[in-house]
Amino acid sequence: MAYLVGITVLWAFSFSLIGEYLSGQVDNDFAVLTRVLLAGLLFLPLLRWRGLPAPLMGGLVLVGMLQFGVTYLCLYRSFAYLTVPEVLLFTITTPIYVALIDDALYRRFSPAALAAAVMAVIGAAVIRYDGVTGSFITGLVLLQVANMAFAAGQVGYKHLTRRYPVTVPAYRYFGFFFVGGALVSIPSFLLFGDTGMLPETAWQWAVLGWLGLVATGLGLFLWNRGACKVDAGTLAVMNNAMIPAGLLVNLLIWDQDADLARLALGGTIMAASLWFNARFSRHAALGLRPESR
Repeated sequence: MAYLVGITVLWAFSFSLIGEYLSGQVDNDFAVLTRVLLAGLLFLPLLRWRGLPAPLMGGLVLVGMLQFGVTYLCLYRSFAYLTVPEVLLFTITTPIYVALIDDALYRRFSPAALAAAVMAVIGAAVIRYDGVTGSFITGLVLLQVANMAFAAGQVGYKHLTRRYPVTVPAYRYFGFFFVGGALVSIPSFLLFGDTGMLPETAWQWAVLGWLGLVATGLGLFLWNRGACKVDAGTLAVMNNAMIPAGLLVNLLIWDQDADLARLALGGTIMAASLWFNARFSRHAALGLRPESR
């Protein structure tokens, strides 16, 4: 849980940084490619092949294609149609996808986990629903694809590590995740990238460096490690914790307007969803099972 809380705080800055310094100024495909290459620099030198089953390696590549490649390409494109608050709003469906995909993989249905996810969505909606722009449909579709890919990647990583327990430390094979991201981001840049929109300022390069090395490299690694330590209901709820955190960053640093009363009410509902899942989900104990590594 500590991993998820810490990375939530870290990622709270990402939405605003993308919206303020990159969106409309730096080519989306170049930004995503830069992030995957920088993150790969952290883990590819540590990559180990021996002792790893082929399905685990292949699964990690697929998870990386989804959770990094598809997610970020769609997320960056959505900023062309939505404001930062609207992007935050449309990510509130991620918990639903987490709960449903986890249940589908286990071939079960967990009403409590789904109810907790719905409560988290309600809390997020209370915080941010104040109308959208005319281009919201395109942005909404892009964000839903991103949400589903991000949810599938999280749940997929969690299931892979449990189905194929190995003695190799996780950081020794996490590089396969960024191989998957590269398999999506490189062709996308070659096909759709605009070389006339490369970074021009030191701030833009600094933001890309932060997003690649810290938010993506360390962030995704620790987030996925944290996802392995909690049940699906808690993971679903924590996906929406970035919404109030992101709004606070907008409010405190970029002086964006926010309704503090709605922020407090929505945050309370989301906190209650965590308690509800821990109290009533019959699968919550899964998160307490020690990992075999």
